[in-house]
Amino acid sequence: MRRVFKRLHYLVISAYLGPLIMTFIIVLFILSMQFLWKYVDDLMGKGLPWYTLTELMLYATASFVPLALPLGILLSSIMTLGALGENSELIPMRSAGLHLMQILAPLMVLITLLAAGSFFFSNNVLPVANLKFHSLLWDVTKKKPALNLKPGVFYNGIDGFSIRVKEKDADTGALTDVLIYDHRDPLHGDRTVVRARSGSMSRSTDGRYLLLTLHDGHVYDQRDPADPKDKGMAMIRGTFETDVIRLDLSGLGLDRTDEELFQDHYKMLTLGQLDHTLDSLTEHAAARRAEQREYLHRGLRILGDSAQGLRTRAQLEPIPATLGPSQRADLYDAAMNKAREQVRFLERMHDEDRQRSSLLARFKVEWHRKIMLAFACIIFLFIGAPLGAIIRKGGMGMPTVFAILFFLVFHVISFSAEKLVISGKLEAWPGMWISSAVLLPLGAFLTWKAATDSPILDRDAYHRGWDKLRKLFAPSRHADPATM
Repeated sequence: MRRVFKRLHYLVISAYLGPLIMTFIIVLFILSMQFLWKYVDDLMGKGLPWYTLTELMLYATASFVPLALPLGILLSSIMTLGALGENSELIPMRSAGLHLMQILAPLMVLITLLAAGSFFFSNNVLPVANLKFHSLLWDVTKKKPALNLKPGVFYNGIDGFSIRVKEKDADTGALTDVLIYDHRDPLHGDRTVVRARSGSMSRSTDGRYLLLTLHDGHVYDQRDPADPKDKGMAMIRGTFETDVIRLDLSGLGLDRTDEELFQDHYKMLTLGQLDHTLDSLTEHAAARRAEQREYLHRGLRILGDSAQGLRTRAQLEPIPATLGPSQRADLYDAAMNKAREQVRFLERMHDEDRQRSSLLARFKVEWHRKIMLAFACIIFLFIGAPLGAIIRKGGMGMPTVFAILFFLVFHVISFSAEKLVISGKLEAWPGMWISSAVLLPLGAFLTWKAATDSPILDRDAYHRGWDKLRKLFAPSRHADPATM
């Protein structure tokens, strides 16, 4: 009997791993393409090397692993159990006296291990990947477009220069009618203008400088009459047969930002680091509120000190009766200005408290997300496997429809609850677990229906039930003669 169980477990695991790997890769690819379309405008036209783009895509793909794994488990569970039912392999197992949970036992062990691996990945690997991804993405989006001189269009990618060429030979790099405006001095605008009939373009040996070799050209240098150095010279004009202009291209390179600037972001922290940061932020928030209350007490000057040095009762300062009307008016104006100042301070305090609460909520959301996505793997197993046993359809047709439907429900509820938590309308616990609370009873219901062979998706069973209900409420064909 033990040998039979081993062969059964081997059959179920071998039938499950193929669809799991395939669906996981497909889902991961789709999510990665979503990132690519989002940032395609920031990546195009900057001359990034292939290894930089590969590194960026690798880090972006790593950030989608915890989200893609539950969907892959759901889809592969429906496909595997549906294929077993469609190929009449599930019925002999049940006929042999095996319970559904016994058939799912190897999958439960496998998914539990995958859930633990997902949590380890989210807690240890993902923060590092997010740190490198966001720092590299920042550098890439801030990088200037690559040097690409288009005929008839001014190129402003090099700091301090605007370059326009009339014609450009893509093969030899020969240029025709070159016009260069030098505006490195922001106070004088386009003070120096260089124009040449022809030229060529090349890079220095180290690739840091662009060398423009110009032929048969003119130089116009406008002078400032108010400058003592330029007194008496409105413009200097010169000609040249051949001239070489060296332009600095260091601004076009990819300068890497120090990763320490991003390491305190909530997406770059582990569970323990999130706990430590939350404690620090909570203590800082409490200290800041105490400072704000003290400022209000001092500013209003309404609360007085008792003999013990504690503020216990309000002591209003009466207006002396000897004051004249103008002095009373000045006193009222001063009081109104003081009140307006305190109202503005209260508004700023409210905005600051709201931003601080939103930041704290984001750290709490990230803390719960790491555990919630790992637990979702187990929930989706108990939704997908019983559903596949009920519908008994394999392949990518109907299982894909059901998987997308359940995942959309999960994602919409999770996203909506996360927004409510960040806005302060809901606490992180139980807000981040609402989606799991909604799907967990559904998984238990489907598991119970599949274990009892309930025809939940059998159309004929619903027709038979409807016929019984209709006959129950239908009037009798043989009427009572006494009532006629």
